[in-house]
Amino acid sequence: MTALTAGSPFPLTEIPKLGGGTVTLGAPQGGRDWQLVVIYRGLHCPLCKKYLTQLNEMQGQFHEIGVDVVVASGDPQEKAQTMAAEHAPDLPMGYGLSVAQMQGLGLYISDPRSPQETDRPFPEPGLFVVNADGAIQMVDVSNAPFLRPDLAGVLGGITFIRNNDYPIRGTHKAA
Repeated sequence: MTALTAGSPFPLTEIPKLGGGTVTLGAPQGGRDWQLVVIYRGLHCPLCKKYLTQLNEMQGQFHEIGVDVVVASGDPQEKAQTMAAEHAPDLPMGYGLSVAQMQGLGLYISDPRSPQETDRPFPEPGLFVVNADGAIQMVDVSNAPFLRPDLAGVLGGITFIRNNDYPIRGTHKAA
């Protein structure tokens, strides 16, 4: 796993998109110049369902400040369709992240605990805010489903950054 650092270019990652075609993580759409990329664990995760439901409800607020929103997982199309239909019907959703793509995004990866959980390695949560220059403005990568940024705090933070030309913070990694 190679951790992505604040201020570095976000690695554009193309994956299949529900509804057809592809989505490129890190490439804002809809006339917006920033993108919020949320990686979720998969349909098997009840915390992901709650988080995506909240994000679905807040998507318009992100759009109002010029931020495109996209979500993605390693789930196959069928599971992603179920997740979208039940919890995130309005969010652009990519699916089928490969282990190599997960690694390229610096995500933690877990193996299923049982076939009832899921049938493949899956990413742990990640949240990336990609600015208009394609750089990582904010990043949060977790090794467990219990650690996720508060979406209202993310929205407020992006608003502050954009309104005050606030610089990218945390560009030096700890030794």
